[in-house]
Amino acid sequence: MTAGRNRPVLVTGAAGCIGAWVVANLVRRGIATVVLDRSDDRRRLRLLLDEEEVASVPWITGDIADGPVVDTAVDKTDADAIIHLAALQVPFCKADPAAGARVNVVGHVNVFEAARRYGIRRLVYASSVAALPADGAVYPSTLYGVYKAADEGIARIYAQDCGVPSIGLRPHTVYGPGRDQGLTAAPTLAMLAAVAGRPYRIPFSGALLFQYAGEVAEIFVRCCIDGEPEPNRSQVFDIACARITVEEIVSAICRAVPTAAVTVDGAALPFPAGQDDGPLRQLIEPWAEVGLDEGVRRTIARFRELLDRGLLRVDAA
Repeated sequence: MTAGRNRPVLVTGAAGCIGAWVVANLVRRGIATVVLDRSDDRRRLRLLLDEEEVASVPWITGDIADGPVVDTAVDKTDADAIIHLAALQVPFCKADPAAGARVNVVGHVNVFEAARRYGIRRLVYASSVAALPADGAVYPSTLYGVYKAADEGIARIYAQDCGVPSIGLRPHTVYGPGRDQGLTAAPTLAMLAAVAGRPYRIPFSGALLFQYAGEVAEIFVRCCIDGEPEPNRSQVFDIACARITVEEIVSAICRAVPTAAVTVDGAALPFPAGQDDGPLRQLIEPWAEVGLDEGVRRTIARFRELLDRGLLRVDAA
């Protein structure tokens, strides 16, 4: 799909962590990219691209919960693929459930409606491990998870009733430059604190699937560009890796920064951690996996560079 394409990929939610990484990935591949986000904040993108590259990406500011805004973004840009990442995360959905539903559910419907109206056949969206019930539970444990589970159902009905194919991906615990908000941002903030010589307490423990943001973005892009969506079918895939305890990620931080003062104090999070990405690996070609020590090393090296250049504050990863 890459060779000879001249119609852009529309990325929603590019002001967020995975969104910024996805845009950076597309730009480096030379793929035309357009952003739709309710914020014009490009600071996370500037952590990954130089100013000229950032300026090269057309950026539409608009609310995804407004259907005509989404329609116009697809129509006016002539996009033929969508990577849909716009969402409010766990703490924000808890603080304002109505806003969470508007963005995470109504906005999701608006993206699928635009795909239906304009014949988009390459639509990849972010679900979440939070959409799955934790071990022993029947339902997701957060409003965010309930909304994401609803999004998977919406995708299935649009495939069934409207013939809109889609691929949903469930990341787990993403870390790396740009991951500065959300329930599980603490390991990344701990890495930044270590580089800056400040102590940091991670407020949860337990085993999770820690995934480097650049690797997750690569999977989203490959599913959009290289994956072949099945007509009239909605598919959902887990993004998996080895289970890693919070204590192990702290040890990796200390190996990279021996003077780090990072501690762990809190209960385990209620997220399942036994996913299987075998079906995903059958969909797309193998990608370069980033192990824990390598991902921590890359993150810390980038933080050092950004701090030295004055492009990052200690209170914003």
